Amino acid sequence: MASSMKRKRIHDVFLSFRGTDVRKNFLSHLYKALVHNGINTFEDSEELRKGDQISPVLMKAIEQSHIAIIVFSEDYASSKWCLEEVVKIMECKEQRDLIVLPVFYKVDPKEVRGGRESYGRALAKHESKFGKDSEEVRKWKKALFDAGSLSGWHFNDEDESQLIQSIVNETSTHLARPPMHVAKHPVGINSRVVELKSMLKLGSDDDVVMVGLWGQGGIGKSTLVRALYNTIFSQFDGSCLLANIREASKDSKDLVPLQEKLLFEILSLQQGLKVSCVNTGINLIQHRLRHKKVLLILDDVDDQHQLDALAGEGKWFGNGSRIIVTTRDKHLLTSHGIDQDRVYKVRALNDKEACKMLSNYAFPTHQKLEIKRDLVDSVLNHAGGLPLALEVLGSFLCGRREDEWESTLRKLSTVPNSKINDVLKISYDGLEENEKEIFLDIACFFKRRNSEYVKKVLNSCDLEAEIGLKILIERSLIKNEWDGRLQMHDLIQSMGKDIVRQGCRHDPWRHSRLWRYDDVANVLSSDMGDCVVKAIVLEPPKLKKLSIHPNAFTKMRKLRLLILSNVRNSFHGPICLLNALRWMDCTGCDPWNPKFSSGPKKLVNLYMRKGSITEIVKQFKDFKQLMYIELSDCKSLVITPNLSCAPNLKELKLWNCKNLVEAHESIANHDKLQILHFKWCPELVFSKLVLSSSETTSSTAPATATKQKTETKKQKRARSGFWIWLVALVAFRLALVYLLRTSACPPAPRSPPLSPAFAAVTPPVFAPSIDSRSPMPRPLLPRNLGGSMYHGSPLLLLLLGPLAVKRFCHYLASIRWYISIRQMLVWKTMEFH
Repeated sequence: MASSMKRKRIHDVFLSFRGTDVRKNFLSHLYKALVHNGINTFEDSEELRKGDQISPVLMKAIEQSHIAIIVFSEDYASSKWCLEEVVKIMECKEQRDLIVLPVFYKVDPKEVRGGRESYGRALAKHESKFGKDSEEVRKWKKALFDAGSLSGWHFNDEDESQLIQSIVNETSTHLARPPMHVAKHPVGINSRVVELKSMLKLGSDDDVVMVGLWGQGGIGKSTLVRALYNTIFSQFDGSCLLANIREASKDSKDLVPLQEKLLFEILSLQQGLKVSCVNTGINLIQHRLRHKKVLLILDDVDDQHQLDALAGEGKWFGNGSRIIVTTRDKHLLTSHGIDQDRVYKVRALNDKEACKMLSNYAFPTHQKLEIKRDLVDSVLNHAGGLPLALEVLGSFLCGRREDEWESTLRKLSTVPNSKINDVLKISYDGLEENEKEIFLDIACFFKRRNSEYVKKVLNSCDLEAEIGLKILIERSLIKNEWDGRLQMHDLIQSMGKDIVRQGCRHDPWRHSRLWRYDDVANVLSSDMGDCVVKAIVLEPPKLKKLSIHPNAFTKMRKLRLLILSNVRNSFHGPICLLNALRWMDCTGCDPWNPKFSSGPKKLVNLYMRKGSITEIVKQFKDFKQLMYIELSDCKSLVITPNLSCAPNLKELKLWNCKNLVEAHESIANHDKLQILHFKWCPELVFSKLVLSSSETTSSTAPATATKQKTETKKQKRARSGFWIWLVALVAFRLALVYLLRTSACPPAPRSPPLSPAFAAVTPPVFAPSIDSRSPMPRPLLPRNLGGSMYHGSPLLLLLLGPLAVKRFCHYLASIRWYISIRQMLVWKTMEFH
């Protein structure tokens, strides 16, 4: 591929012939006819054929030719130089896409292929000279067989002038299809062309193969297929690349010129066929091309009708044909029957390739300017491996100083480049309304967010998230990462944000979405006229202050999404919200005192922290669409509202609501409640009805509910005293060991000392004994607890950690008057949720 793109075609035609047979008659007439028709033809001379080795000039001429015409005459194989030429020609056919046209001049093609008649006699002489099994003779035979198997002209005693005219016409036809211009700086093309050629299975002519190239705008799909076309078009009977089909076919009528062009180029017609309508064109394509091996490339397809009119089915074309379709819409390929393993996803340039492309455009060889590495890296990061962006930005920055680079980068951070933006925006323009809304929400708010969370938000806002996200992925506008997060190219995100601000960049009241702090602060700090804002999401990395006007939201009649995080509201009074709001998440905004107007509410999600829930509780009967409630640090919440007023509720989470004392009994009878989560609500008490219901949740609820236990005051005090008891027990143990060491009890038989690790897990063995100082029997400490291990420092006991305390508890359990202490310790180490 690399050589085919970089080599220069100096000669149109290279003539290979045996001079003594045809030089002064047929060959001279053919040469004059070719030159007369403006075809640059290389004809060797006898001087080049002297010596034992073929002249390097001839070898180079073959390599630099577009077409090789081999004139097989009766004495052709007797010449060693002719045989070397045909070996080189067939080698260039495979490696350099040289077009080979054989002329069988007064010889039968079977003689050339099979080594018969004069060719058999000539090869026998070569075998006697070089050896029957010599490598040279083997190569000659193979080259003759391959060349003799090609389609060409067979001439006996017909009119030579007709033969020559036919050769000239065929040659002119091939030269009328010159290689296409690929790119000024084709970087990263070769490896991708190799992958595509492998997918095309060019070595097989058993069937028609359709392949799709899929990728976002500006990724280099068109450049790639042009390079691929140059590499393989000569292997087909006819070829055609229809570029920019999306623009060329605005409606069905514009498909007729494309059909006419397809037929004209593949059939190499002198005059074009007249197609009256699309259906007529379909019939013509099927009839004229069903036996031809063709290469057809349909570039930038965006509608199924285009494929149906130009390449409806593989059986329209002859075996061995290859149909290649490029598109931004993956589903278009699927619906046309192209298998997934035949879809090639065009990837962005890697870091090395991107750097090389930017350097080619921004730093020509004659330029002496030096630019700081961090500025170059910033441009590379902005382009994100997109060839279009690298070409546009590199050309724009060529010859500019460092301060101009810095200014350009600052501008790009707020206003995207129009040339890049216009190309990327084509994908957005082809979306339906549902997908446009979802795309803009992701571009402005939800890039790198979990896809399940995004679906929940979008569905709550009355959008069809499941099919919408799928379509955006198929259009290469977003992608779903392995960890479930939604990702989007930075330039596509910039394009989406620019669409939101288009025409009113400095007037945030006319933006459909707000995400920048300055814009949100300006809009929410005043009570302006009608506002078109549909969604506000403000999540600054550092805490920001906001002064929200109490009536700031009353004019936002289209507002459906409100997320405020890491902001502090300086206004402590009630804030009026419209009933059309669907998703409210103000867990990071405090204080927050929402107040809705009377009437049915459309709110689906309610997340609040450190806010007043009083007004919402009063109107809870109007929140029939609520599905998710999460409240934390809400001191105003005393009793959970009657959940029967929210029949669609799925999740209820209440955290650290310290004044919450009662859970309404409606929790027990809710049919759709799936998650019930109370945490750090110390005063909360469940009624018996609620508790009994939680024990039978699995039989009454459609999904498993999580009912968390709550703490009583007594349990809270017990947990808070756990560490005091633990310290006291450790101190008591140290004192007890000291007493046992100094006691006068009879010594037990000594046993080998045990390691601390073994001692910690060995069960206690009690040796009952009578202490003269006490009327009651007392068990002695076992050797593995009190033997040699206790002869060290008592501080060693502190290193035993929880295992030592546990062992000590087991020992205390054997003594009746320590039972209560053991129970206290076990009870106080329980986990309460």
